[in-house]
Amino acid sequence: MFRFLRYVLWAALSAAVVLTQAQPSIKTNKKDGGYTFTINKMIEATPVKNQFKSGTCWVFSTNSFIESEILRLGHGQINLSEMFVVRNMYLQKAENYLRYQGSANFGDGGEPHDVVNTIRQYGLVPFEVYSGMPAGQVKPVNGEINAVLKAMLDAMLKMHDGSLNKNWKAAFTGALDGYFGTPPSTFTFQGKTYTPQSFAKSLDINPDDYVEITSFTHHPFYSPFILEEADNWANGQAYNVPLEELQRVTDYAVSNNYSVAWASDVSEKGFSFKNGLAIVPVKNFEDMSQAEKDSMFVKPAPEKEITQANRQEAFDNLSTTDDHGMQIIGKATDQFGKPYFLVKNSWGTDKNDLDGYFYCSIPYFLYKTTCIMVNKHALPKDIAQKLGIKM
Repeated sequence: MFRFLRYVLWAALSAAVVLTQAQPSIKTNKKDGGYTFTINKMIEATPVKNQFKSGTCWVFSTNSFIESEILRLGHGQINLSEMFVVRNMYLQKAENYLRYQGSANFGDGGEPHDVVNTIRQYGLVPFEVYSGMPAGQVKPVNGEINAVLKAMLDAMLKMHDGSLNKNWKAAFTGALDGYFGTPPSTFTFQGKTYTPQSFAKSLDINPDDYVEITSFTHHPFYSPFILEEADNWANGQAYNVPLEELQRVTDYAVSNNYSVAWASDVSEKGFSFKNGLAIVPVKNFEDMSQAEKDSMFVKPAPEKEITQANRQEAFDNLSTTDDHGMQIIGKATDQFGKPYFLVKNSWGTDKNDLDGYFYCSIPYFLYKTTCIMVNKHALPKDIAQKLGIKM
Protein backbone atom coordinates (compact mmCIF):
# COMPACT_ATOMS: atom_id res chain seq x y z
CA MET A 1 0.00 0.00 0.00
CA PHE A 2 1.23 3.52 -0.72
CA ARG A 3 2.53 5.55 2.15
CA PHE A 4 0.42 8.60 2.97
CA LEU A 5 2.94 10.95 1.35
CA ARG A 6 2.88 8.93 -1.85
CA TYR A 7 -0.87 8.91 -1.92
CA VAL A 8 -1.09 12.68 -1.53
CA LEU A 9 1.50 13.38 -4.21
CA TRP A 10 0.00 10.96 -6.71
CA ALA A 11 -3.51 12.24 -6.10
CA ALA A 12 -2.31 15.75 -6.82
CA LEU A 13 -0.54 14.66 -9.98
CA SER A 14 -3.46 12.61 -11.27
CA ALA A 15 -5.96 15.40 -10.87
CA ALA A 16 -6.30 18.15 -13.46
CA VAL A 17 -4.63 20.56 -11.12
CA VAL A 18 -3.97 23.06 -13.88
CA LEU A 19 -7.68 23.68 -14.11
CA THR A 20 -8.58 23.69 -10.42
CA GLN A 21 -8.39 26.33 -7.74
CA ALA A 22 -7.48 23.96 -4.89
CA GLN A 23 -5.15 25.21 -2.19
CA PRO A 24 -1.48 24.23 -2.71
CA SER A 25 -0.32 21.07 -0.97
CA ILE A 26 2.47 21.16 1.60
CA LYS A 27 5.13 18.44 1.43
CA THR A 28 8.56 17.57 2.71
CA ASN A 29 11.59 16.44 0.72
CA LYS A 30 11.42 13.01 2.35
CA LYS A 31 9.75 11.22 5.22
CA ASP A 32 10.49 13.28 8.35
CA GLY A 33 12.48 15.71 6.16
CA GLY A 34 13.35 19.20 7.34
CA TYR A 35 12.30 20.92 4.13
CA THR A 36 8.64 21.94 3.98
CA PHE A 37 7.34 22.77 0.52
CA THR A 38 4.25 24.53 -0.70
CA ILE A 39 3.45 23.59 -4.29
CA ASN A 40 2.38 26.75 -6.07
CA LYS A 41 1.94 25.35 -9.58
CA MET A 42 1.71 21.86 -11.02
CA ILE A 43 1.30 20.75 -14.63
CA GLU A 44 -0.61 17.61 -15.51
CA ALA A 45 1.74 14.69 -16.00
CA THR A 46 1.49 10.99 -16.72
CA PRO A 47 2.68 8.36 -14.20
CA VAL A 48 6.38 8.04 -13.42
CA LYS A 49 8.17 5.34 -15.44
CA ASN A 50 11.45 3.51 -15.04
CA GLN A 51 14.20 3.67 -17.66
CA PHE A 52 15.85 0.84 -15.69
CA LYS A 53 19.03 -0.54 -17.27
CA SER A 54 19.21 1.82 -20.21
CA GLY A 55 20.71 5.20 -21.02
CA THR A 56 17.42 6.41 -22.43
CA CYS A 57 16.54 9.21 -20.00
CA TRP A 58 16.34 11.57 -22.99
CA VAL A 59 13.36 9.72 -24.46
CA PHE A 60 11.66 8.99 -21.13
CA SER A 61 11.83 12.66 -20.16
CA THR A 62 10.91 14.05 -23.58
CA ASN A 63 8.12 11.51 -24.11
CA SER A 64 6.80 12.54 -20.70
CA PHE A 65 7.00 16.16 -21.84
CA ILE A 66 5.05 15.28 -25.01
CA GLU A 67 2.52 13.34 -22.92
CA SER A 68 1.94 16.48 -20.86
CA GLU A 69 1.51 18.40 -24.11
CA ILE A 70 -1.11 15.85 -25.19
CA LEU A 71 -2.92 16.35 -21.87
CA ARG A 72 -2.72 20.12 -22.23
CA LEU A 73 -4.20 19.87 -25.72
CA GLY A 74 -7.18 17.94 -24.37
CA HIS A 75 -6.46 14.48 -25.79
CA GLY A 76 -6.33 12.65 -22.47
CA GLN A 77 -3.64 10.47 -20.96
CA ILE A 78 -1.55 8.58 -23.52
CA ASN A 79 1.34 6.27 -22.65
CA LEU A 80 3.80 6.70 -25.52
CA SER A 81 6.28 4.03 -26.55
CA GLU A 82 9.84 4.99 -25.66
CA MET A 83 11.40 2.08 -27.52
CA PHE A 84 9.67 3.10 -30.76
CA VAL A 85 11.78 6.24 -30.59
CA VAL A 86 14.92 4.42 -29.46
CA ARG A 87 14.69 1.84 -32.27
CA ASN A 88 14.26 4.49 -34.95
CA MET A 89 17.11 6.56 -33.56
CA TYR A 90 19.43 3.55 -33.54
CA LEU A 91 19.01 3.30 -37.31
CA GLN A 92 19.78 6.97 -37.78
CA LYS A 93 22.74 6.74 -35.39
CA ALA A 94 24.04 3.79 -37.39
CA GLU A 95 23.96 5.80 -40.62
CA ASN A 96 25.76 8.65 -38.89
CA TYR A 97 28.36 6.30 -37.34
CA LEU A 98 29.15 4.73 -40.68
CA ARG A 99 29.39 8.05 -42.50
CA TYR A 100 31.92 9.20 -39.91
CA GLN A 101 33.72 5.85 -40.21
CA GLY A 102 33.35 5.15 -36.51
CA SER A 103 34.43 8.60 -35.33
CA ALA A 104 31.01 9.47 -33.93
CA ASN A 105 29.11 8.68 -30.78
CA PHE A 106 27.03 5.51 -30.86
CA GLY A 107 24.94 4.21 -28.00
CA ASP A 108 21.56 4.68 -26.39
CA GLY A 109 22.12 8.29 -25.29
CA GLY A 110 20.39 11.21 -26.97
CA GLU A 111 18.85 14.66 -26.67
CA PRO A 112 15.28 16.06 -26.57
CA HIS A 113 15.40 16.98 -30.26
CA ASP A 114 15.88 13.29 -31.12
CA VAL A 115 12.31 12.66 -29.97
CA VAL A 116 11.03 15.62 -31.98
CA ASN A 117 12.94 14.40 -35.04
CA THR A 118 11.38 10.97 -34.58
CA ILE A 119 7.91 12.48 -34.47
CA ARG A 120 8.65 14.45 -37.62
CA GLN A 121 9.97 11.47 -39.58
CA TYR A 122 8.27 8.43 -38.04
CA GLY A 123 5.34 9.63 -35.92
CA LEU A 124 4.29 8.26 -32.52
CA VAL A 125 2.99 4.91 -31.22
CA PRO A 126 1.24 4.07 -27.93
CA PHE A 127 3.13 1.77 -25.57
CA GLU A 128 0.28 -0.74 -25.51
CA VAL A 129 0.63 -1.13 -29.28
CA TYR A 130 4.44 -1.39 -29.33
CA SER A 131 6.47 -1.81 -26.16
CA GLY A 132 9.72 -2.54 -28.00
CA MET A 133 10.52 -5.23 -25.42
CA PRO A 134 10.26 -9.03 -25.38
CA ALA A 135 7.06 -10.58 -24.08
CA GLY A 136 6.95 -10.42 -20.29
CA GLN A 137 9.60 -7.69 -20.03
CA VAL A 138 8.27 -4.36 -18.77
CA LYS A 139 11.47 -2.36 -18.25
CA PRO A 140 14.27 -1.74 -20.78
CA VAL A 141 17.64 -3.49 -20.55
CA ASN A 142 19.90 -2.14 -23.29
CA GLY A 143 23.46 -3.09 -22.37
CA GLU A 144 23.73 -6.08 -24.70
CA ILE A 145 21.83 -4.22 -27.43
CA ASN A 146 24.39 -1.40 -27.44
CA ALA A 147 27.34 -3.79 -27.52
CA VAL A 148 25.97 -6.00 -30.29
CA LEU A 149 24.81 -3.17 -32.55
CA LYS A 150 28.10 -1.31 -32.25
CA ALA A 151 30.07 -4.50 -32.91
CA MET A 152 28.04 -5.01 -36.10
CA LEU A 153 28.83 -1.52 -37.31
CA ASP A 154 32.53 -1.85 -36.47
CA ALA A 155 32.66 -5.11 -38.42
CA MET A 156 30.94 -3.45 -41.38
CA LEU A 157 33.50 -0.65 -41.32
CA LYS A 158 36.30 -3.13 -41.96
CA MET A 159 34.84 -3.35 -45.51
CA HIS A 160 36.25 -6.77 -46.33
CA ASP A 161 35.22 -6.37 -49.98
CA GLY A 162 36.65 -2.88 -50.29
CA SER A 163 33.39 -1.00 -49.76
CA LEU A 164 30.46 -0.89 -47.41
CA ASN A 165 28.18 -3.86 -48.00
CA LYS A 166 25.05 -2.63 -49.80
CA ASN A 167 22.92 -4.86 -47.54
CA TRP A 168 24.21 -3.37 -44.32
CA LYS A 169 20.93 -1.60 -43.53
CA ALA A 170 18.86 -4.74 -44.01
CA ALA A 171 21.21 -6.66 -41.70
CA PHE A 172 21.18 -3.91 -39.09
CA THR A 173 17.39 -3.55 -39.29
CA GLY A 174 17.11 -7.29 -38.76
CA ALA A 175 19.05 -6.95 -35.52
CA LEU A 176 16.82 -4.08 -34.43
CA ASP A 177 13.74 -6.17 -35.15
CA GLY A 178 15.26 -9.03 -33.19
CA TYR A 179 15.78 -6.92 -30.09
CA PHE A 180 12.89 -4.47 -30.29
CA GLY A 181 10.37 -6.18 -32.54
CA THR A 182 9.11 -4.79 -35.83
CA PRO A 183 7.17 -1.55 -35.28
CA PRO A 184 3.67 -1.47 -36.75
CA SER A 185 2.98 0.34 -39.99
CA THR A 186 -0.70 0.55 -38.99
CA PHE A 187 -2.46 -0.16 -35.71
CA THR A 188 -5.80 0.13 -33.97
CA PHE A 189 -6.03 2.25 -30.84
CA GLN A 190 -9.21 3.09 -28.96
CA GLY A 191 -11.31 1.85 -31.84
CA LYS A 192 -9.56 3.81 -34.60
CA THR A 193 -6.93 2.77 -37.13
CA TYR A 194 -3.76 4.84 -37.47
CA THR A 195 -0.33 4.93 -38.95
CA PRO A 196 2.34 6.27 -36.57
CA GLN A 197 2.30 9.53 -38.53
CA SER A 198 -1.48 9.91 -38.49
CA PHE A 199 -1.54 9.08 -34.77
CA ALA A 200 0.89 11.91 -34.00
CA LYS A 201 -1.16 14.26 -36.15
CA SER A 202 -4.37 13.26 -34.38
CA LEU A 203 -2.82 14.44 -31.11
CA ASP A 204 -2.05 17.90 -32.57
CA ILE A 205 1.66 17.45 -31.90
CA ASN A 206 3.56 19.72 -34.30
CA PRO A 207 7.33 19.08 -34.23
CA ASP A 208 7.95 22.66 -35.36
CA ASP A 209 6.47 23.96 -32.09
CA TYR A 210 9.40 22.77 -29.97
CA VAL A 211 12.68 24.59 -29.41
CA GLU A 212 15.74 24.04 -27.25
CA ILE A 213 17.18 26.86 -25.15
CA THR A 214 20.53 27.10 -23.37
CA SER A 215 22.89 29.71 -21.90
CA PHE A 216 26.64 29.79 -22.51
CA THR A 217 29.11 32.56 -23.30
CA HIS A 218 31.34 30.69 -25.75
CA HIS A 219 28.71 31.41 -28.42
CA PRO A 220 26.84 34.69 -29.06
CA PHE A 221 23.52 35.24 -27.34
CA TYR A 222 20.27 35.20 -29.33
CA SER A 223 21.65 32.83 -31.94
CA PRO A 224 21.36 29.04 -32.26
CA PHE A 225 24.43 26.84 -32.00
CA ILE A 226 25.27 23.14 -31.88
CA LEU A 227 25.63 22.27 -28.19
CA GLU A 228 28.91 20.43 -27.68
CA GLU A 229 27.69 17.35 -25.84
CA ALA A 230 28.63 13.77 -26.62
CA ASP A 231 25.02 12.66 -26.88
CA ASN A 232 24.22 15.41 -29.39
CA TRP A 233 25.13 13.02 -32.19
CA ALA A 234 22.53 14.62 -34.49
CA ASN A 235 24.12 18.08 -34.11
CA GLY A 236 20.87 19.62 -32.92
CA GLN A 237 20.91 23.35 -32.27
CA ALA A 238 19.84 25.24 -29.17
CA TYR A 239 19.06 28.94 -28.91
CA ASN A 240 21.46 30.81 -26.65
CA VAL A 241 20.16 33.32 -24.11
CA PRO A 242 21.59 35.03 -21.01
CA LEU A 243 21.22 33.04 -17.80
CA GLU A 244 18.51 35.26 -16.35
CA GLU A 245 16.43 34.66 -19.46
CA LEU A 246 16.93 30.89 -19.27
CA GLN A 247 15.34 31.03 -15.83
CA ARG A 248 12.61 33.39 -17.03
CA VAL A 249 11.70 31.11 -19.94
CA THR A 250 11.33 28.13 -17.61
CA ASP A 251 9.37 30.03 -14.98
CA TYR A 252 7.12 31.62 -17.59
CA ALA A 253 6.41 28.29 -19.28
CA VAL A 254 5.40 26.53 -16.07
CA SER A 255 3.36 29.52 -14.92
CA ASN A 256 1.43 29.31 -18.19
CA ASN A 257 0.66 25.57 -17.99
CA TYR A 258 3.53 24.29 -20.14
CA SER A 259 5.97 21.73 -18.77
CA VAL A 260 9.69 21.80 -19.63
CA ALA A 261 12.00 19.01 -20.81
CA TRP A 262 15.20 19.49 -18.80
CA ALA A 263 18.70 18.22 -19.58
CA SER A 264 21.14 18.60 -16.70
CA ASP A 265 24.18 17.33 -14.82
CA VAL A 266 23.20 15.15 -11.85
CA SER A 267 26.68 14.12 -10.73
CA GLU A 268 26.97 16.90 -8.14
CA LYS A 269 27.08 16.06 -4.43
CA GLY A 270 24.16 18.45 -4.01
CA PHE A 271 21.98 16.21 -6.18
CA SER A 272 20.31 13.52 -4.07
CA PHE A 273 17.32 11.79 -5.58
CA LYS A 274 17.05 9.67 -2.45
CA ASN A 275 16.64 12.83 -0.39
CA GLY A 276 14.32 14.46 -2.92
CA LEU A 277 16.59 17.45 -3.54
CA ALA A 278 18.99 19.13 -5.95
CA ILE A 279 20.81 22.02 -4.25
CA VAL A 280 24.12 23.92 -4.43
CA PRO A 281 25.62 24.40 -0.94
CA VAL A 282 27.76 27.47 -0.41
CA LYS A 283 30.78 25.34 0.47
CA ASN A 284 32.33 22.89 -1.92
CA PHE A 285 31.75 19.33 -0.74
CA GLU A 286 35.45 18.62 -0.23
CA ASP A 287 35.70 21.67 2.06
CA MET A 288 32.84 20.60 4.33
CA SER A 289 33.21 19.05 7.73
CA GLN A 290 31.57 15.67 8.24
CA ALA A 291 28.81 17.34 10.22
CA GLU A 292 28.12 19.72 7.33
CA LYS A 293 28.03 16.84 4.87
CA ASP A 294 25.61 14.94 7.10
CA SER A 295 23.29 17.93 7.36
CA MET A 296 23.16 18.86 3.65
CA PHE A 297 19.64 17.55 3.09
CA VAL A 298 18.27 17.99 6.59
CA LYS A 299 17.04 21.58 6.44
CA PRO A 300 17.24 24.57 4.07
CA ALA A 301 20.52 26.48 4.10
CA PRO A 302 22.05 29.29 2.02
CA GLU A 303 23.19 28.29 -1.46
CA LYS A 304 25.97 29.42 -3.75
CA GLU A 305 25.28 32.42 -5.95
CA ILE A 306 25.30 31.24 -9.56
CA THR A 307 26.56 33.62 -12.21
CA GLN A 308 27.04 33.36 -15.94
CA ALA A 309 30.78 33.11 -15.27
CA ASN A 310 30.84 30.25 -12.76
CA ARG A 311 28.25 28.38 -14.81
CA GLN A 312 30.45 28.71 -17.89
CA GLU A 313 33.55 27.66 -15.96
CA ALA A 314 31.83 24.44 -14.87
CA PHE A 315 30.92 23.65 -18.48
CA ASP A 316 34.39 24.47 -19.77
CA ASN A 317 36.19 22.32 -17.20
CA LEU A 318 33.76 19.43 -17.80
CA SER A 319 32.39 19.36 -14.27
CA THR A 320 29.04 20.10 -15.94
CA THR A 321 28.15 17.52 -18.55
CA ASP A 322 24.87 16.34 -20.03
CA ASP A 323 24.15 13.49 -17.62
CA HIS A 324 20.41 13.15 -17.42
CA GLY A 325 17.06 14.19 -18.89
CA MET A 326 14.02 14.99 -16.71
CA GLN A 327 10.76 16.95 -16.85
CA ILE A 328 9.97 20.10 -14.88
CA ILE A 329 6.27 20.00 -14.02
CA GLY A 330 5.78 22.53 -11.25
CA LYS A 331 6.96 25.26 -8.91
CA ALA A 332 7.20 25.29 -5.13
CA THR A 333 8.57 27.33 -2.24
CA ASP A 334 10.15 26.11 0.97
CA GLN A 335 9.25 27.33 4.45
CA PHE A 336 11.50 30.35 3.97
CA GLY A 337 9.98 31.36 0.65
CA LYS A 338 12.85 30.12 -1.53
CA PRO A 339 11.65 28.93 -4.97
CA TYR A 340 12.19 25.46 -6.43
CA PHE A 341 11.12 23.55 -9.50
CA LEU A 342 9.22 20.28 -9.03
CA VAL A 343 10.84 17.64 -11.25
CA LYS A 344 9.58 14.32 -12.56
CA ASN A 345 12.31 11.68 -12.93
CA SER A 346 12.41 8.33 -14.76
CA TRP A 347 14.01 6.13 -12.10
CA GLY A 348 10.81 4.49 -10.92
CA THR A 349 8.72 5.30 -7.86
CA ASP A 350 10.55 3.38 -5.13
CA LYS A 351 13.89 5.23 -4.92
CA ASN A 352 12.67 8.09 -2.73
CA ASP A 353 9.71 9.19 -0.60
CA LEU A 354 8.28 11.47 -3.30
CA ASP A 355 7.21 8.65 -5.60
CA GLY A 356 9.82 9.47 -8.22
CA TYR A 357 9.80 13.28 -8.02
CA PHE A 358 12.20 15.75 -6.41
CA TYR A 359 12.67 19.46 -5.77
CA CYS A 360 15.36 21.40 -7.63
CA SER A 361 16.56 24.73 -6.25
CA ILE A 362 16.93 27.66 -8.62
CA PRO A 363 20.72 27.82 -8.02
CA TYR A 364 21.04 24.16 -9.04
CA PHE A 365 18.93 24.75 -12.14
CA LEU A 366 21.02 27.77 -13.13
CA TYR A 367 24.32 26.02 -12.45
CA LYS A 368 23.76 22.61 -13.99
CA THR A 369 21.24 22.96 -16.81
CA THR A 370 22.72 22.06 -20.18
CA CYS A 371 19.55 22.84 -22.12
CA ILE A 372 15.76 22.85 -21.93
CA MET A 373 13.05 22.15 -24.48
CA VAL A 374 9.83 24.15 -24.47
CA ASN A 375 6.87 24.75 -26.70
CA LYS A 376 7.69 27.95 -28.57
CA HIS A 377 4.29 29.33 -27.54
CA ALA A 378 5.52 29.15 -23.94
CA LEU A 379 8.28 31.69 -24.60
CA PRO A 380 7.96 35.25 -23.29
CA LYS A 381 7.18 37.36 -26.35
CA ASP A 382 10.20 39.62 -25.99
CA ILE A 383 12.59 36.65 -25.84
CA ALA A 384 10.94 34.95 -28.82
CA GLN A 385 11.35 38.20 -30.73
CA LYS A 386 15.05 38.43 -29.85
CA LEU A 387 15.52 34.87 -31.08
CA GLY A 388 13.58 35.47 -34.28
CA ILE A 389 11.07 32.75 -33.39
CA LYS A 390 7.63 33.25 -34.86
CA MET A 391 4.88 32.35 -32.44
